[in-house]
Amino acid sequence: MGKQITEYLLYRWRYLLGYGVIAISLIGLLIVAGVFIPGALTQAEMNSVVMSKAISFSLDSFDVNSIINLPYHLLQRASLDLFGVSLLSIKLPSLLLGFLSALGMLMLLRMWFKQNVAVLTAILVITTGQFLFIAQSGSPSIMYVFCSIWLLVSAMMISRRAKFSGLWKIVLFSLSAISLYTPLSPYVLIALLSAVILHPHLRYLVRQLSKVKILAAGLLALVIVAPLMYVTIRHPDLGLRLLGVPTEWPNLQANAVLLLEQYFNFTSSNNMIPMNPVYGLGPMILIALGIYRLFTTKYTARSYIISAWAILLTPVLLINPRFTSITFVPGLLLMAMGINTLLSFWYKLFPRNPYARLAGLVPLAVLLGGMVLSGIDRYAYGYLYNPETRSNFSNDLRLVNKQLRQEKSTVTLVVSKDEAPFYAVVAQYHPNVSIAESLVLVPGGVTLVSHDAYPVAKQNAIEPYRIITDTTTHNADRFYVYKTEVK
Repeated sequence: MGKQITEYLLYRWRYLLGYGVIAISLIGLLIVAGVFIPGALTQAEMNSVVMSKAISFSLDSFDVNSIINLPYHLLQRASLDLFGVSLLSIKLPSLLLGFLSALGMLMLLRMWFKQNVAVLTAILVITTGQFLFIAQSGSPSIMYVFCSIWLLVSAMMISRRAKFSGLWKIVLFSLSAISLYTPLSPYVLIALLSAVILHPHLRYLVRQLSKVKILAAGLLALVIVAPLMYVTIRHPDLGLRLLGVPTEWPNLQANAVLLLEQYFNFTSSNNMIPMNPVYGLGPMILIALGIYRLFTTKYTARSYIISAWAILLTPVLLINPRFTSITFVPGLLLMAMGINTLLSFWYKLFPRNPYARLAGLVPLAVLLGGMVLSGIDRYAYGYLYNPETRSNFSNDLRLVNKQLRQEKSTVTLVVSKDEAPFYAVVAQYHPNVSIAESLVLVPGGVTLVSHDAYPVAKQNAIEPYRIITDTTTHNADRFYVYKTEVK
């Protein structure tokens, strides 16, 4: 008699191989995304660098705006202080948080779904353009993904009475406090709390928890959130910004059209960041299948959580349509529910025939494999070669750092008023670099004039020594180099 399918080594090691594929893919993709694709900075990343460097621990010089996304800016500040201002140091906090988010994502999926669904979903999600972009962007958008995932993981660990449950309570309350620093994140906490209040089993689990440990974790959370409370009391408008309340009532119809384009525009390109649509057509079909499954299994705890999340975030997104990152975790769970529905449907057709069950996985593997490859392809080509999208990125920091490494003498960076805050940070990490807004020629020194500042500088009728160009932008003359000899 021939071997059973379950006796084959490949079958017995299938999950180990799956986790290996996830780990190798994740590390490789994060390295490529962090260094090469898109390999440049957006204005949001430059603004984040300025805000991170501006953090002051003195009440006299403290900028109230720096309290928004403070945990992320502290991480980025540490990265800048350790490694200087470079493409990698700016993106490093997001890359690390992206890796931890992917790890938490796999843990969460394993707790809510079978291992086969968890592995397939994790591979699919980490190769979507949205995750790769958020994980490499040196801006606080990764905090939406990181905090949401680990809030759910810690809550599940507590509900299942896992080992070190006291530690997981601390993680849950600490992350809840940290997430409050990120705009719109309070709605995530409200959604989770609503699900606990509405679902009877979740209410029962909460009543069984140790009140002493909850109180201790709550006090720690209060310490973490104390600076935010202090600043918000003194500046109430800051609290409105964190809740996403606009200063002027937006055009809801225009916002609704923008949301539809961000999720369902599969035919035309645009210059929005992240690149639209948020998900490709394949993942969106899986999400639609997950929504169908959601309506047919309303009684489960995860259905309550996802439903509460969707109900709360829909009006918030309508007012703040640019914050698509906050929908990543609900989209992830709906995608997993869609894959689970596909597998369950096929297994119900052949409940006893292992060969038919295995054969059915072949077209599903081809389908999901196509989605993975198309997701990577769409991300790589979209951010590298789509001129409308690429126009949002700047290679100027890479060009400046390359030039500074070659220069041993004093360097003066002449930049426009808008560029000055970012390059002032760059200059702080180079002792021989200074910033100016008009052409300054220092004997024996080098002067770099940016593209935006050159119209003023060229009025001096002095010919530049060299022009630094960039092939990835329409305005390719990025910097003009002036050198003067010592008399």
